[in-house]
Amino acid sequence: MQLAKESIDLGITTQNPAAALAFYRDTLGFEHVGEMKLDGITVQQLMCGTSMIKLVCHDEAPPAVAPPGGPAGATGLRYWTIAVNDLEEIAQRCVDSGCTFAMPVQEFRPGLKIAIVEDPDGNWVEFTQEG
Repeated sequence: MQLAKESIDLGITTQNPAAALAFYRDTLGFEHVGEMKLDGITVQQLMCGTSMIKLVCHDEAPPAVAPPGGPAGATGLRYWTIAVNDLEEIAQRCVDSGCTFAMPVQEFRPGLKIAIVEDPDGNWVEFTQEG
């Protein structure tokens, strides 16, 4: 594989696009760079560093809904990780916004802190900070 970009783009299908957009844009601070409409789908495009996060909303709800609960809730993509330098600040913004924590800030091992929050659809977003 010869990568053209050193990051990935991630699509997250949501049942509540307003809450998802508020979480990723306003609480986490991702940059909203556009909206794209396709046949029966609206995609909000946000940047997390060089990775694009695409919030996908169908005009008609898909037939199945992934249960919340991170890795223990079901198989498939259950969580993703963002390495940050300001974990305490991000965690406080999540607290202030009323986010549900799957794991509050804690030292996972010496020199590594993590926190895991749920987005409005129950997907887990893990934050890690080294040092």
